[in-house]
Amino acid sequence: MTAAAPVPATNRWWRAHSVRVRLTLWYLGAIVVVLAVYAVGIYAFVSRSVSASLDERLRADFYWAASTVDEGPDGLIMPFPQVDLLLEEESPWVQVWSADGSELLLSNEEARRRPLPESQTLAAQGEDRIVSIPTAGVPIRVLSRRSYIVQRPVMIQVARSEAAMRQELRELSLILILGLPVGVLIAGVGGYTLARGALAPIEQMTERARSITADRLSDRLPVSNPENEMGRLASVFNETLGRLEASFDQMRRFTADVSHELRTPLTAIRSVGEVGLRGHRTEQSYRSIIGSMLEEADRLASLVDRLLTLSRAETHQATLAIETVDLAALADDVVSHLGVLAEEKSQSLTIDLASSPRARADRVVLRQALINLVDNAIKFTPQGGRVRLRVSDTPGQAVVEVIDSGPGVAAESRERIFDRFYRSDGTEEAGTGLGLSLARGAVEALGGRLTLEQTGPAGTTFRIVLPTSTPGS
Repeated sequence: MTAAAPVPATNRWWRAHSVRVRLTLWYLGAIVVVLAVYAVGIYAFVSRSVSASLDERLRADFYWAASTVDEGPDGLIMPFPQVDLLLEEESPWVQVWSADGSELLLSNEEARRRPLPESQTLAAQGEDRIVSIPTAGVPIRVLSRRSYIVQRPVMIQVARSEAAMRQELRELSLILILGLPVGVLIAGVGGYTLARGALAPIEQMTERARSITADRLSDRLPVSNPENEMGRLASVFNETLGRLEASFDQMRRFTADVSHELRTPLTAIRSVGEVGLRGHRTEQSYRSIIGSMLEEADRLASLVDRLLTLSRAETHQATLAIETVDLAALADDVVSHLGVLAEEKSQSLTIDLASSPRARADRVVLRQALINLVDNAIKFTPQGGRVRLRVSDTPGQAVVEVIDSGPGVAAESRERIFDRFYRSDGTEEAGTGLGLSLARGAVEALGGRLTLEQTGPAGTTFRIVLPTSTPGS
């Protein structure tokens, strides 16, 4: 025998927790992913936004420098900065180069205080672009662009530190990093509360179901809202309990009926045996007593055989020999077999052939089912009545009907007519009450169906429907 594979420790840990905890963990995992994606998206958006804002400020500085720098008698000059620029925390960084970048023509105080060795190279390249230059501290972003002062072509450079931008991004990162655990914690508490509330009806159903035993199958689970999933689950469970209750009741009736049916021949055998032991009797008397005991033993054996047949049919354990069966010939065989019983009651037992269909079935099993139906019809049809077997077919189906002229089945008995040990008239003379149950079990085992088609004062009709045999099958 192959040993079962060991369950990984992670799976054991996961299974050990309740559905509420697992739902909360799944919810937390989803929230963490969503918040992380959201935080990354926010950071990327703000980063692009502040970077673009810094570039816009550089362009504004360039236009300010281009409009401010002027050419004096001794060269280029830069007047006193405008008031709005003086109000900024960072002063503009400005340099003016010759058109080819070979000569520095002008630099303001901020440029002289923070010289950038790479600035001449950028001016010489003559490209209109913004470049970030790394420094010992924070990188500086430089814009180099051609312009004209009076009629003189020059290269103007403006620069600003990225310190403010990076400080803003650091503050944003801190807010996101600190806010993520808080958001996850709040989501976890909320998720656990939601899961607990959503699963509360299941807890109630569990407690109620735990109290339901075989003696309390009439109890039902509470259904707060039959329209939602929990309500539908409780309704389905209640329907299952109803079926179980009906099955238990049927089992109790079946047990009581079997006990009664078995007790009758056993009591008769015991009684006859006790009578036979009283005093000395003749050989003929002993033979009569033994004969009576054997009759009861045969009755007992027949009952047990019928019960076994019914059990095998219901559990689909009966061995079937499926073949093509001529239903007209089978009906003739059944009529010949039971004709004597009909003659004893002066009844007419006839066959009405509307067609001659062939069915796929086990001939022996189907014959016994038909015998049970006809025997039942003869038994409940009054003296001088009529019993007919009508054989016909419909597309894809073969039909055999057993029609009698009896008093019909009472309305209160129609639902239970196929139950085991059920007798419509409640008398012992009506038989064991297994005939119709055996007939239905046999027909259903063959893939067909047996129904009470019609009943009333004019008689009763039982119908057997079986799949027909295709040519060549």
